[in-house]
Amino acid sequence: MEPIYIPHLIPRTDKTLEIVVDRLVPDFETLTPVRGKITVKHGGTFLEVSAQTETIVTLTCDRCLQQYNHKLLLKASEIIWLDASAGEPYDGPLDVKTDVEELVESLPPDGHFQPDIWLYEQLCLALPLRQLCSRDCVGIAPVASSAPQPATEVSLDSRWGILETLKDRLQE
Repeated sequence: MEPIYIPHLIPRTDKTLEIVVDRLVPDFETLTPVRGKITVKHGGTFLEVSAQTETIVTLTCDRCLQQYNHKLLLKASEIIWLDASAGEPYDGPLDVKTDVEELVESLPPDGHFQPDIWLYEQLCLALPLRQLCSRDCVGIAPVASSAPQPATEVSLDSRWGILETLKDRLQE
């Protein structure tokens, strides 16, 4: 996907650009292409970005470590503020108290919005935190041996043989 030059959104109908997505996202492994749409709307001092996509990913179960396929549905929206100082390096003090309301994404009003990077980030955030192949997954099952071995035949280490002979002599 090509980066969107933000001022080019203003003359569009409703200041909106709709991008149809039907492709693989770089660095995000999926079984099927990501399909859906991304909508970018210029709101004067902000961009309103939303996406509705779906794909299938292969995950590893946290309990049994088996791989399984998961349908990843993404319905995300975000407001990105257009701030002229967004691209400039921060020259202020290192220890600053910041309110939660100030922790927002921002771009310069004459900059570019990269929908492919935004989509990648949203897909990563949409992955389930708890990855379970099924609700009733019991985890890793212990491997049962076919026949139990008698304790006398089990030899842990050949170096312990000297102690075994000493033990046998002491019992006599």
